[in-house]
Amino acid sequence: MRDHLVFYLNGNRQAVRGPQAAMTVTDYLRDSCTPRLTGTKVACAEGDCGACTVLVGRLNAEQNQLEYQTIDACIAFVYQLDRSHVITVEGLAEAGLLTDVQRAMVDCHGSQCGFCTPGFVMALHGLAEEKCEAGATDAMTDDDMRLGLSGNLCRCTGYAQILDAGRQAGTNQGSVGDLFDAKSILADLSKLDSVPVHVNPGSGDATTNGAVVADALPEIFLPSTTDDLLARRAERPTSTLVAGATDLGVQHNHGKIRPTDILVTGGVDELDVLEVEDSALVIGAAVSWSRIESFVRDRIPEYHHILTRFGSPQVRHAGTLIGNLANASPIADSIPFHYVAGSTLEVGSVSGRRQIPIEDFYLGYKKLDLKPDEVILAVRTPLPTENQRLKLYKISRRRDMDISTVTAAFLLEIEDDAIVSARVATGGVGPTVVRLPKAEASLTGQPLTETTMREAGLIARDEITPITDVRGSADYRWQLVENLFVKCFHDLSSLQPVEV
Repeated sequence: MRDHLVFYLNGNRQAVRGPQAAMTVTDYLRDSCTPRLTGTKVACAEGDCGACTVLVGRLNAEQNQLEYQTIDACIAFVYQLDRSHVITVEGLAEAGLLTDVQRAMVDCHGSQCGFCTPGFVMALHGLAEEKCEAGATDAMTDDDMRLGLSGNLCRCTGYAQILDAGRQAGTNQGSVGDLFDAKSILADLSKLDSVPVHVNPGSGDATTNGAVVADALPEIFLPSTTDDLLARRAERPTSTLVAGATDLGVQHNHGKIRPTDILVTGGVDELDVLEVEDSALVIGAAVSWSRIESFVRDRIPEYHHILTRFGSPQVRHAGTLIGNLANASPIADSIPFHYVAGSTLEVGSVSGRRQIPIEDFYLGYKKLDLKPDEVILAVRTPLPTENQRLKLYKISRRRDMDISTVTAAFLLEIEDDAIVSARVATGGVGPTVVRLPKAEASLTGQPLTETTMREAGLIARDEITPITDVRGSADYRWQLVENLFVKCFHDLSSLQPVEV
């Protein structure tokens, strides 16, 4: 067992223990490493603006290489960096020369006040990295950049010049990993496989008169196998489970959560499964949103489409489906789809494993059918069949990087222009995501017409209990749900049969 974290920072090996292990990545970069790397900026501290964007290279064992993706460093923690290579904007310098992206930003005047510029540079490098890994040599398209830069904000409205820089830079500059001794880094990180990590052992229990000491070091455990994970969870059922930390990081920065016992799931290879098995999509607890997004592009196009509106690339590279399900928000963008698709959660403990239909998993607002010593291991979701039509909706005030006002999922089985069965779920209209059984019953056996869907929408109003908040009034949400039935009809009317 290793008692410290190991990662590389701009090609330099880092061995971290003590209080630094629990820092946010931005705090470590700006205040604790030597030299201090202040090019990574902090503005929102919520993962919304992208000023803190860095590249993180993780080991792809099958291809024996490091794959680099962007993350928001302000809501990531140092303990998530174990066995990785972090590149900041300072690390792009090679013999004092600018990279193609940096040169394009200068030539195209892609910077105004300059505060957000390092984040944009890193995000553009991340886009080029994705193209490079995919073997593509074509230039970045406007669509590539619109999606790829959706997590970066320029408060000086300099987007036109930044897009010009992206077009000029292209994708032929090669991988950022080529700026470093990638072979040596890869060899060192590969040697660290299959070893659990325990940083600051015993320190999280320091108490005075029953209260946790304010400056006690958090105890951090990174299991390497599922058995290690479940055994630790049995010993410490109140430990904080961490996958992507995209919500935990925000809560930490607001001073709402300061865990003293941390259990990290990202290093468990058995939880990294992403496959189709017996006509079902199987997603493990360690799989990131961006991997899911790519995997379902052709298998479940509608799911892929809604995922492109889930956070930003930086958030999707870190966050996980399982974390989203466990967070249990009634406006979680992923849950309505899994409701109508009939997903099943696999949870486990040292006592064994059990399968829970997703609708039975939520017992009330933020209440789960999950025992203290249990961990969600995976979710299994049947793929839509040939006769099923799927439509997913996210209604928010802006398209990108916004919390949903209402979410909805429709899965209709159609034969001879008639609805054989219907499954409808909505979010943001109750303490949990809810199915609409009365509306479903009204659709079953009826022709797929606007009248049928409109009448079902009226029935659905009586099955939801929306509230008024900053994202919309209760009346607005009632009307949205009703209108989405009609929108679903018009969207489905233009679809061709789904190919499975």
